[in-house]
Amino acid sequence: MTAHIQRLDPHVADLIAAGEVVERPASVVKELMENAVDAGAGSITVEIQHGGMTLIRVTDDGCGIAAAEAPTAFLRHATSKLRAERDLEAIGTLGFRGEALAAISAVSRIELLTRARGTELGTSLTLEGGVVIAQEEAGCPQGTTIVVRDLFYNTPARLKFIKKDAAEGAACFAVVQRLALSHPEIGIKFLRDGRQELLTPGDARPQSALYAVLGRDLALGFLPVQGAGEDMCVSGFATRPACCRGTRGHQFFFVNGRYVKSRTMMAALEEAYANQKMVGKFPGCVLYLTCRLSTVDVNVHPTKQEVKFGSDRRVFDAVYYAVRAALDNDCARPSAVAAPRRSIPPVPPKPAEQRGGFHSMTVQELRQKADWSAPALPLHDVTAPKAPIPAEPAFRPAPAAEQQRPCVPAPAGEKEETPAVRREEDAQEIPQMPPAQSWRMAGEVLDTYIIVEQGDKVLFIDKHAAHERLQFDRLKAEGRQIMVQALLSPLVFTPPMEEGAALLAHLPLLSRFGFEVEDFGGGAVIVRSAPSEVDAGEIEGILTALGEELLSTGRADPESARDVLMHTIACKAAIKGGQKNSREELLKVARAVMDGQVKYCPHGRPVAIELTRAQLEQRFGRS
Repeated sequence: MTAHIQRLDPHVADLIAAGEVVERPASVVKELMENAVDAGAGSITVEIQHGGMTLIRVTDDGCGIAAAEAPTAFLRHATSKLRAERDLEAIGTLGFRGEALAAISAVSRIELLTRARGTELGTSLTLEGGVVIAQEEAGCPQGTTIVVRDLFYNTPARLKFIKKDAAEGAACFAVVQRLALSHPEIGIKFLRDGRQELLTPGDARPQSALYAVLGRDLALGFLPVQGAGEDMCVSGFATRPACCRGTRGHQFFFVNGRYVKSRTMMAALEEAYANQKMVGKFPGCVLYLTCRLSTVDVNVHPTKQEVKFGSDRRVFDAVYYAVRAALDNDCARPSAVAAPRRSIPPVPPKPAEQRGGFHSMTVQELRQKADWSAPALPLHDVTAPKAPIPAEPAFRPAPAAEQQRPCVPAPAGEKEETPAVRREEDAQEIPQMPPAQSWRMAGEVLDTYIIVEQGDKVLFIDKHAAHERLQFDRLKAEGRQIMVQALLSPLVFTPPMEEGAALLAHLPLLSRFGFEVEDFGGGAVIVRSAPSEVDAGEIEGILTALGEELLSTGRADPESARDVLMHTIACKAAIKGGQKNSREELLKVARAVMDGQVKYCPHGRPVAIELTRAQLEQRFGRS
């Protein structure tokens, strides 16, 4: 059978094209708000109902659309923002493809009310499925109002992928929040099902938008950021190290007024916090990168949330040095109480003809500029007599009858147990295992890694990761009832918007695991009780993680939610890297790994790595 090639029906082609731009109600909100910004609006009001599926209304006071051009605005590739090919080299508007209105109208019913600046009467336009149904003159204020109803009414296949109203509404709110942060000069109002959830003053002060969008508690934990150079500048805010959160949900990056997802900027931000924040915590930020339009390509993705920089290195340096300077200059940070350290010399200024750019020092520059006059640390006297080092007890292979488990020597100075007693105790500790190769624990380094010798291999075991897995498996096996404790002072916090909506949509599940959570308004939640084994400082991180799990799975999975909670409890109860532990504690962890009980930590990371004799000999040049 020969396949025949033919052109698609224009309506079918429009539906396919719409799928690239309109994925969910939040996509519609994003495109309409960006059009309002490009139209020079000073205020924008966004209203949604039922998560945006039944109604989305966006009203602005921008320049409006001329009556004769209103129908043209809904044709594919119709735009007022580009004229020639060279315009693509320096795009300064949020929209430019000329596809948004055409894509939205193809899958919804639309009502347009607009009046251009300088005209007495406006225009009313009605479309259904991309087809103009009616157009007439109308009295209305200057600007544009677009009402989108019954989204995806003619594409039922898309409805299967739409989430609950709470989740879709939260996604719309997140879009509005991001645009409010990127354009503090615009007053933005957001209403969901008749209730106002956001109002920004539009006073052009980023601090005002930050306070209105993220709330007082988060805003107080931010530091101002400012840096310039290499034809770009960075401004905005970043969190103090002590205010870092358990997720990256409060990281907002903007390039020339456009919200973007940039791995380069995220990596630079988190590198600036190296050795200054707790492990497992992530900094929040609202960072604005301004650069030449020709040095960034925004036309690499249909949603325009991903961009391509002419020089990722310059962008990384710009963000890194701006944030690092803000952290170093934070006078509110507590002074160090540890032993004094030599200060890191400042980066030397460039010659006059090169000033204004970010600069990474070479090794030679560092050696020339560093202050080597600081007193050096005392050296150990290598000629002094050394105390004898106690020898590790010699390894003795056990008789064949005792090879049922790995043979571990007793520590020096301890009484040797009789084989009968040892076998009885081991039978209680671990199940019977098949014969295993003998091994011995050689010691521990850095108070974190257990060293085990086994044949021609040396293994390094992460004691915290391995013990965390032991605790996690024990908690799951016990299946015990979670004990609940009421909080003396209820905890109020603002999770990322979508995660917060997922939590509020599954309150019975949270109650089942000991969390009494209520909606506190304005995107915040209040927690009145929590599991007794969870510290108050861990509640926010656990609930945010639960929200992420519920958001990613799209369903209330009690087993997954329980695992998230058990992970946190197990991590809290496990021995920590850097702390001192007895030999017996280390042996217990090593035995669990060598017996095969533990292979990965609860988060999926390996608990041990190995080096073979051949690898060591190769490194020492003995092979």
